[in-house]
Amino acid sequence: MPAPLANVPVHLITGFLGSGKSTLIHELIAQKPAGERWAVLINEFGQVGIDQAMFEERDDLVVKGLPGGCLCCQLAFVMQATLVNLLHRHRPDRVIIEPSGLGHPAGLLEVLRGEAFAGVLEVRGIVTLLDPRRLDDPRAREHETFLDQLTMAEGVALTMTDLATPAQLAAAREWLGELWPRKGWVVEAPRGALPLERLTGGEPAVSRTVDSDAHRRLREAAAANPVLEAFAEALPEPGRPQRECGSALGHETLGWRWHPQDIFDLDRLGEALGKLPGALRIKGVFHTDAGWKLYNRADGAVSLADSAWRRDSRLEIIGEAGSLPDPEALEAALKGI
Repeated sequence: MPAPLANVPVHLITGFLGSGKSTLIHELIAQKPAGERWAVLINEFGQVGIDQAMFEERDDLVVKGLPGGCLCCQLAFVMQATLVNLLHRHRPDRVIIEPSGLGHPAGLLEVLRGEAFAGVLEVRGIVTLLDPRRLDDPRAREHETFLDQLTMAEGVALTMTDLATPAQLAAAREWLGELWPRKGWVVEAPRGALPLERLTGGEPAVSRTVDSDAHRRLREAAAANPVLEAFAEALPEPGRPQRECGSALGHETLGWRWHPQDIFDLDRLGEALGKLPGALRIKGVFHTDAGWKLYNRADGAVSLADSAWRRDSRLEIIGEAGSLPDPEALEAALKGI
């Protein structure tokens, strides 16, 4: 097998829950040079993992999902082992990592800049997404994780700008201008439209082979951690969804997986989910009577799109501790759809 590439650029795309990280990564992928292979590693706070379902599988794009915790703390070792195997097996030209919206990026950066990836990875950009409307909530401006993500950012992409007022945009720029260290750039990225040059600086990915010592260490690490190439999940039985829940960092998650033969009525599904409190973060991929659909709700705004995912239907709900709906009641309501 050929040696992995040396100093592979790795970019972190951070941002609080619902800031549009996956949408922005999609837009970056659309700008990928034809000759490059990219790897995207997605960490979700929820247990069932929705974001990976938002990406189509293709030869020049490897997408790995790590649900159920935070790369920056609980999943640090899992992330390192997964990334080692990904680099060894797929030899990407560029890596994009999306940590959980509730994650502290400092611990993740320590891993990426540590001995395990010396000479193999090079952190080239830390981009944080900010929905300007979030600054209207004093709790956001005081939230430790929210502040950590923005403090460590090299650049800030203002998302949801088409939904923000001019006053909110001006207030966000003024607030960001007071942060230290100062940001290298602050740009508007409505619907995730961020130019790739903001990450790459116009430089192509490095294509030199890694030195023999670094290659040996990576090969040995991959052999010691053969695992984590994929998280094989047994399908739930038709009509009997699998439920998962979790809690950490002052938030809770509630998720389900259904057999792909279970079909949802799209209109009734939207109605049922629409009755849930507006503050909840809701993501899902469903086999409906109108085909496979991606459902996404952040800050009360709902989007619906076609999905290439066909493995199973999934739903994830995230909210502050004590704010989630009764799982039995919601599951009963969804069973009737």
